[in-house]
Amino acid sequence: MTATTAPTATTTRSRARRWALLALQVLLALVYVASGLGKVTLEATVVAGFTEMGIGTGLTVTIGVLELLGAVGLLVPRIAGLAATAFVALMIGAVGITAATLGVSMILAPAIVLVLVAVVAWARRHETAALLRDPRRAFAAPRRA
Repeated sequence: MTATTAPTATTTRSRARRWALLALQVLLALVYVASGLGKVTLEATVVAGFTEMGIGTGLTVTIGVLELLGAVGLLVPRIAGLAATAFVALMIGAVGITAATLGVSMILAPAIVLVLVAVVAWARRHETAALLRDPRRAFAAPRRA
């Protein structure tokens, strides 16, 4: 006879956290895809906003490409933490530039995204540290238990 064990509260909580983190990563990826596409395609409203901040179209497109690449990175498990950490840096810049050029009243949206992406970066910090210790790990086949 084999004994089965019921899931403990800890494993259930842990599973819920993993799913919540994955949902947050997908949500952020969608936000960054939408944002990046607007920049890469140079939508008129995006260009107007960036021009008001003194940012030219070249940098606008560059930021858009980085956002699109980072959105993909958020969905790749082995590099999701690294992508989130890079987005933290990008969003700190976005909050700072927005506050300096458009005023503090305009930083709410980038600040919220900054906090959310920081949550992902923090939750994935161990994977990011392991990746930085051994970058080949990102391209290695997953180990089977």
